[in-house]
Amino acid sequence: MSSAKPRRSRFARFIHGTTTPLASIFGSGFLVIVSLLADTTGPFSLFAMAAICAVAYAVGMVIRHNIAKAEPALTSGSAPRLLTLFERVSDIALIPAYIISVTLYLRILGSYGLGFFGVNTEYNERMLTTAIIAFILFIGVAKGLKMLEGLERWSLITTLAIIFLVIGSFAWYDAGVIAAGPVTLPPLPDHSVWEIITVLAGTLIVVQGFETTRYLGDEFDAETRIEASRNSQAISTAVYILFVAVSLPLMHILGGDVSGNALIALAKEVAFWLAPPLVLAAVFSQFSAATADAISASGNLLEITKHRLSARLTYVIICGFAILLTWTADTFQILALASRAFAFYYFLQCLVGLEVAEKTSHRVALALLAALLLFITIFAVPVG
Repeated sequence: MSSAKPRRSRFARFIHGTTTPLASIFGSGFLVIVSLLADTTGPFSLFAMAAICAVAYAVGMVIRHNIAKAEPALTSGSAPRLLTLFERVSDIALIPAYIISVTLYLRILGSYGLGFFGVNTEYNERMLTTAIIAFILFIGVAKGLKMLEGLERWSLITTLAIIFLVIGSFAWYDAGVIAAGPVTLPPLPDHSVWEIITVLAGTLIVVQGFETTRYLGDEFDAETRIEASRNSQAISTAVYILFVAVSLPLMHILGGDVSGNALIALAKEVAFWLAPPLVLAAVFSQFSAATADAISASGNLLEITKHRLSARLTYVIICGFAILLTWTADTFQILALASRAFAFYYFLQCLVGLEVAEKTSHRVALALLAALLLFITIFAVPVG
């Protein structure tokens, strides 16, 4: 009896630790990835999705390496000067990345919410996004956003349930298409290799979120966080590849539509009842992800300024920049910008890893990945 309780306790901690990165990874990716890949790689979308996930998994290995190796050095009080500098700058780099993500999540929410009713003009999306940001600001200033943190777990459960509902419905539709005759794949878009690479570079945000375990040290031990990060990436990779695979026979229906809510069109093609739960998942998941990133950005701002700013003022800063970005860029421009911001953060984490790497092979791998992430930071562009 005495040995069973710790095991249950550890299992509970693992599940709780996994939900945070998993909710972040599924924050927006499944809502935009199909139309983005259809317009970029067409019939080769499944290979493109696998490549995106592979890059993300490699970066996840860096984060897990830093949890195991860099964190003990940083907390020892005798960390090398460069290690401390790289870690400090990467913490600062996360702030704009989170602010951009808040804007992206809410733009996608607006796109799906308005798109369901056929009124998703650029102006309407910006107005609705601004209104939601203002609501988040009001809650943050009046009550604090911590009261909304519980949404994350329920959002993940709802999102995963609807993702699997969509995957199952698409697979059933595909089976009928295959039985009826040849499958029509999306055409290969007329893009140069450079255009394809730079657009795919701008999709890193769709598999971002595994790095959140790096900042849960107050709640979970290193072993739990490393395991949770690894498993969240394995689960999300399997789901994304399966999702793109069952969407492939439907992609030609989009006909070049790269709007942020193009998945609604595919859902309606498969079953008239599938669109409402998809929109529900979009609204619930995007609002939860936006508040989670606003909380994270606020926490980073407070830490960096040594609490010279009040929590309320940090919410004003975050929401103010989010509104500014809402009115100066469209959804896919914000998506590419978010990818570049997180790629820069991951680049800095590679530098952190290099400072504590012990094997030459690890140093070479980290240097190559850092070069790739720097390429994404500089050259990633939006689709369309």
